[in-house]
Amino acid sequence: MTFQKERSAGFLANHMARLFANGLQQRIRPLGLAPAQFMTLLALWDEDGLTQRELVQRLNVEQATMANTLIRMERDGLIERRLHPEDGRSQSIHLTAKAVGLREPAIQAARSQNEVALTGFSEDERLVFLDLMRRAIASMQAG
Repeated sequence: MTFQKERSAGFLANHMARLFANGLQQRIRPLGLAPAQFMTLLALWDEDGLTQRELVQRLNVEQATMANTLIRMERDGLIERRLHPEDGRSQSIHLTAKAVGLREPAIQAARSQNEVALTGFSEDERLVFLDLMRRAIASMQAG
């Protein structure tokens, strides 16, 4: 039996993820953001002052990847590091005014990309599609 990529959940999910990532990258580039920065900003917009370790855990990325992302974000004036109030050995990551100001346009860019991806889906189909994706993710995380 031959492998049919159009019937492979893995192939289709990977292809869709690349298309999402490329579309999002095009939409946030004018804001001066890269996808890894956007992902980090999403976490910090939810809870400012996280440590690097907490960001690694929440975003499920490698420590070195997060360290490099934070270096670029600090260079770009998006974050500042402060001594953690409860643990002087670590630093907390805080948003700058520039990063706070990017919240709405960046989130709108992501919404626009999602809208493009789900064009032609009814509201019910969108809900089912998102639920099925969450279930597949949960199955892989458990397995």
